[in-house]
Amino acid sequence: MRIFNSHAKKSTHLCCFFKVGSFRCIVTTSRAVLLPRFGGPEVLELRSNVSVPDLNPNEVLVRARAVSVNPLDTRMRSGYGRSIFEPLLPLILGRDISGEVAAVGTSVRSLTVGQEVFGALHPTAVRGTYTDYAILSEDELSPKPASITHVEASVIPFAALTAWRALKSTARITEGQRLLVIGGGGAVGFSAIQLAVAAGSHVTTTCGPQSIERILAAGAEQAVDYTAEDIELTIRGKFDAVLDTIGVQETERIGINFLKRGGHYMTLQGEAASLSDRYGLAIGLPLATAVLLKKLIQYRSSHGIEYSWTYMRADSEGLEEIRRLSEAGKLKIPVEKAFPITQVREAHEAKDKKKIPGKVVLELD
Repeated sequence: MRIFNSHAKKSTHLCCFFKVGSFRCIVTTSRAVLLPRFGGPEVLELRSNVSVPDLNPNEVLVRARAVSVNPLDTRMRSGYGRSIFEPLLPLILGRDISGEVAAVGTSVRSLTVGQEVFGALHPTAVRGTYTDYAILSEDELSPKPASITHVEASVIPFAALTAWRALKSTARITEGQRLLVIGGGGAVGFSAIQLAVAAGSHVTTTCGPQSIERILAAGAEQAVDYTAEDIELTIRGKFDAVLDTIGVQETERIGINFLKRGGHYMTLQGEAASLSDRYGLAIGLPLATAVLLKKLIQYRSSHGIEYSWTYMRADSEGLEEIRRLSEAGKLKIPVEKAFPITQVREAHEAKDKKKIPGKVVLELD
């Protein structure tokens, strides 16, 4: 039986489904920030009656309280991934979320209505989290750490899961091993440092001068200011793994040369999307595969190391470990400024113009 709540706000129509003696409320429409075309911050549109799809059995409807603005969001808004996303416009941007469970699909067992959760969508998701009500799969969510706020929680999952995939799934870094993070001041780099320290690894990183104190406090053994020091002369020894969050030709060369034989070089700057945007999916994806395979074979032959492009994907085990570390205060990503969702254009403009170097959050009241 479907019952519409006559007391719902004009822009949000609630409906309820009676299920085994309990009500599970979902929404049919909600506020959302739409991307109708690629461009600057001015193309973002906050609309009040955007349709909310029905839940699949493994999905969860989350009432968003805070969502973070990731570099992927601003890049997608500007046209990154055009070959994939342009046919699907309008999109809803956003990957991270912290909020409460509003409804669950029929096969969801680990989460309940009203529970506070945090999590992140896959990079290619079309219906993102810049909305009052977002839809994520069960394995993309975990209970929110009780010791932190929604704003603090919302900046963690996407960056930390990206780092987790590199360190745990690809390099399989363990206690006593050495990790070099190129670009440790950003959210992914800083997450990687904390995850590696928690695993008992020895961490060295490069960063700007403003990040050194924070990185050393997080447990890194050496933080090298790339603006004032020669990285190749300052850093000593070889490493079991290198995570390159910058991913340009020079940092790739440096990272590869710092690896032990059998080590792993991982970069966040894979070329699949950029090549697909340039040549189209039919040519771009096979070309990207060929580029990756060529580098993998080249570096195995010349240096005896593994080379990979790394990206975020859902990992329930990883998110649970991230939740545990965050709860214990061992994994934090500082928030520099929070904007109301109504100021999403201002938030994107601030990131575009580098007015705010740290993490930015959108709050939904």
